[in-house]
Amino acid sequence: MRRHWGIVLLGLLLCLPVCPQKRKKLSEPLFGQRHAAYSVTSSELKGAVFYLVSGHGGPDPGCIGRYNGKELHEDEYAYDIVLRLGRELLRRGAVVHFIIQDAKDGIRDDAVLKNSKRETCRGKEIPLNQVARLQQRCEAINRLYRKGGGTYRRAVFVHVDSRSRGKQTDVFFYHAPASKKGQQLAKRLQTTFAAKYGRHQPNRGFRGTVSERNLYVLRNTTPVGVFLELGNIQNARDQQRLVIPDNRQALANWIAEGIVKDFRGK
Repeated sequence: MRRHWGIVLLGLLLCLPVCPQKRKKLSEPLFGQRHAAYSVTSSELKGAVFYLVSGHGGPDPGCIGRYNGKELHEDEYAYDIVLRLGRELLRRGAVVHFIIQDAKDGIRDDAVLKNSKRETCRGKEIPLNQVARLQQRCEAINRLYRKGGGTYRRAVFVHVDSRSRGKQTDVFFYHAPASKKGQQLAKRLQTTFAAKYGRHQPNRGFRGTVSERNLYVLRNTTPVGVFLELGNIQNARDQQRLVIPDNRQALANWIAEGIVKDFRGK
């Protein structure tokens, strides 16, 4: 009889609904009020640390394009995409350091992102002098790097290019000279983008390349780094990559996916 009731009890337990584990709600004020809350949905980047840098900022807007009679400023679009990328990396269990920060502008869903000069380098005013500006962000990254942590640490620099209006470009990926791990990350990002274009625009092709460049920020930062140029801010087709919020999110998603591949391969 006891055995019978044990079987019945076991059967009842097996029939009980399994409550999914509640995901802890976290918040990052830099994302803005609407997007601040997020949950860690996986641990696929556990042990990874990222230093995310959007190009220019503060007194320097970077490249400027024109769209429907309005100006598009490189620093605003690079910053929005970096925030979106950081959110995706955090959701995957990574540690993320945002090097360039704006206390007011979070993730925005507008087409034309208004320019401001509020951006700081982790709370410090960004100098106008180019060398001083680059040196400041490199030192910020290196200070964080010296604090340690993580089994995989990468710096990601996000920029938008400027060329003639008729020149359509794909996303380009740069790594420091002689950096094998930087080259590996850049190639994994490239193959991820090529696969995405192959799936979503099969007749278009993807011509984004990987190459080494002796850039100041790649040369003077300790962690392995990759530098992305997201398109030509002057070209009407490339502008669609920037002004459509879903496209900015797609860029962030694809970069995150490429990073996950690199993290797994290490």
